Amino acid sequence: MTSPFAAPASLAGLSPRDRSRARIVALEHVLEGLIKVPIIGRRIGLDAIIGLAPGVGDAATAALGLYLVWEARNLGASRGTLLRMLANVGIDTAIGSVPITGDLFDLFFRSNSRNLKLVKRLLDQR
Repeated sequence: MTSPFAAPASLAGLSPRDRSRARIVALEHVLEGLIKVPIIGRRIGLDAIIGLAPGVGDAATAALGLYLVWEARNLGASRGTLLRMLANVGIDTAIGSVPITGDLFDLFFRSNSRNLKLVKRLLDQR
């Protein structure tokens, strides 16, 4: 049995940078766009769903968001980019932790999508 954390076979031939990019894109999709909600016409992910659990949900999604920051750090992101990414996670966590209002905020302030754009910009520059 293989480890659930092992890279899929489709990533085996990729460079470490491309594997990081694939992991980040996949995580962002799971956190921000896993399910399409027809009533509101938007996609939601685990960030909005898990965030409904007071306290624990917001802490869990913050930890997952910080993983994107860690990947960016490993890819050589500048201090300014890392601070912007941390601010995005911090805003999402702080406002997202407010009952009801924070859950609605999570639908529109997609910190992980914002951070993915920053990481993609970093990777495209190199």
